[in-house]
Amino acid sequence: MATVIITPQNDGPYHITGDFQINTQGGQPIAAGKNEVWLCRCGQSSHKPLCDGSHKKVGFSSNLDEKP
Repeated sequence: MATVIITPQNDGPYHITGDFQINTQGGQPIAAGKNEVWLCRCGQSSHKPLCDGSHKKVGFSSNLDEKP
């Protein structure tokens, strides 16, 4: 079985590693790298769904360190 690890970065993107494929809503593959990708969480990337570092410019805060 393939293993995929998704790790949200505090105030940053999702870091995904493993054996995965990312598709558009219509099912077309998105070239994302071989076994590692960073996905945008802030919504400001000009290369969605991939992260381009825009979260730093816009001050994105994910509050991952806060306990529920």
